[in-house]
Amino acid sequence: MASERRSGPSSGGARRSRILSGWALLAPSLFGIVVFLLIPIVVVAWLSTQHWDLIGRPRFVGLDNWISVLSDPSFTHSLLVTAELALLVIPLQTALGLLLAALLSRRLPGSAFFRVVYVIPWVCAPLALGIVWKWIFAPTGGALNALLGTDIAWLTEPSLALPAIAAVNIWSQVGYISLFFMAGLASIPDSVIEAARVDGASPARIFWSIKLPLIRPTLFFVLVTTIISVFQVFDSIYALTEGGPGDSTNTLAYRVYDLAFTSFDLGRAGVTAMILFVILVAVTLLQQLWFRRRITYDLG
Repeated sequence: MASERRSGPSSGGARRSRILSGWALLAPSLFGIVVFLLIPIVVVAWLSTQHWDLIGRPRFVGLDNWISVLSDPSFTHSLLVTAELALLVIPLQTALGLLLAALLSRRLPGSAFFRVVYVIPWVCAPLALGIVWKWIFAPTGGALNALLGTDIAWLTEPSLALPAIAAVNIWSQVGYISLFFMAGLASIPDSVIEAARVDGASPARIFWSIKLPLIRPTLFFVLVTTIISVFQVFDSIYALTEGGPGDSTNTLAYRVYDLAFTSFDLGRAGVTAMILFVILVAVTLLQQLWFRRRITYDLG
């Protein structure tokens, strides 16, 4: 009994020490989440109820900004443009990333070199790349038209501007995505693949029936991050088209910038940003529900 009494306070103190140590280790991450995620969300939500032009004092207007944005045909147009961009980018970008990962995972000669080359566009400054691509797409003196021997206005033709933006984003992100797929493919035990080969499975059958189901956690992560990235595309649009021509590339993310720093209407910009945030949360939750029963985490 005496030993238990002596060990009680010390064990309680050790437990408190472990808890404090845990919170201390979490503190930097929690600070980042609060300062760079939670507080901005609260500020934007507050701005969505204010009328503010960056000059005068903010004035509370309640739901007027929400009603104005939701009833504005330009908002609906930007939402459709964003959805169209996502449909152009996500399927092709995911498929190309998976194809590159499958090829690079074979460890053919030169694979290490190409792994570095494919990631370079992702690590470069988006605005700098936008300037380069603007020269490539230039109707006169542009590299693409010189190569094709044509005179196409890639960035000033409404039907071509958005596909051009999509192509730039696919090019800049596909190498980054392939790295995640390579990591997912590398995590599959060789014994599983060898067993399938012994059973007479073809390479295509092994890929579709074994490799692809086992990398579903990676596929889930890639799709979530890709959708978020596409819905937030701004740099390439700003550098190449500035939302034009005729609002054909005026996505929700660019519309937030345009409302805030061109029209100086931070209230409507805040509403658009909050709607974009809600859409991304909803899409992420739907993906989580879809993949929840289709993901294999443990092969044991």
